[in-house]
Amino acid sequence: MAKLAFLGLGVMGAPMAGHLQTAGHEVTVYNRTESKAEDWVKTYGGAMAKTPREAAEGADFVMACVGNDDDLRAVCLGDEGAFGGMSAGAIFVDHTTVSAAVTRALYAAAKDAQVSFIDAPISGGQAGAENGQLSIMCGGDEGAFDRALPVMEVYAKICRRIGESGAGQMTKMCNQIAIAGLVQGLSEALHFAEKAGLDGRAVVEVISQGAAGSWQMENRYETMLDDAFDHGFAVDWMRKDLGICLDAADETGASLPVTALVDQFYKDVQKLGGGRWDTSSLFKRLRAMD
Repeated sequence: MAKLAFLGLGVMGAPMAGHLQTAGHEVTVYNRTESKAEDWVKTYGGAMAKTPREAAEGADFVMACVGNDDDLRAVCLGDEGAFGGMSAGAIFVDHTTVSAAVTRALYAAAKDAQVSFIDAPISGGQAGAENGQLSIMCGGDEGAFDRALPVMEVYAKICRRIGESGAGQMTKMCNQIAIAGLVQGLSEALHFAEKAGLDGRAVVEVISQGAAGSWQMENRYETMLDDAFDHGFAVDWMRKDLGICLDAADETGASLPVTALVDQFYKDVQKLGGGRWDTSSLFKRLRAMD
């Protein structure tokens, strides 16, 4: 078993760190809001630290799951950053969804500090984190990935290295692009069913067994019909991710017209006060237009 640090104890990070401690690893956690770290230690055991640097000292692996580019820079760099506390040869595994640009910059900074950096964004939502069934898409040096894989597999359904540094983040963008279109399509189908006077549940029971079926349909249609939108990834975070997608599309020359449109639909949801609603609230936007 390894000595680990875990930075960031949100709805994803807390259960992920819990799986590591339960698996027998020696885990020290850090969270910007200290009370969350205290609660985690009460639940799982392990230890907590006052700074990312303190948490990272002596760790074989440092895992992070924070909010955005700026949050990631903050826990990695500076006098109290994790890089300053990591031993030569240790590995930093970043599960945050951030830009490929900040990933590559931190990969270079880690190399200067004689440590490895793996970008390893995740998909599967809060339920996937709690159940240890996340999809993890990785970029970085193959040797470092191979060493980190057994640790990540504790909370993974699938974990794959896609390519060099940044490849994991670019793959996560593919994931978010696909989800945006799927949720809008499902929302429109349910909205159409309502307008046509059909029983939405009966409609989904039939179409979910054919080519229209998807994870979103199976797991979200009932809560959407029930006007309940507190079941996962928030609209505010989705807009952050789609912004990264659209910026990367400009850089790569990719055309993302549907993604750009759905991003604006999520902006409408925010205007309705739904920034913390889950991403299936695109359906509520359509209902609000009636």
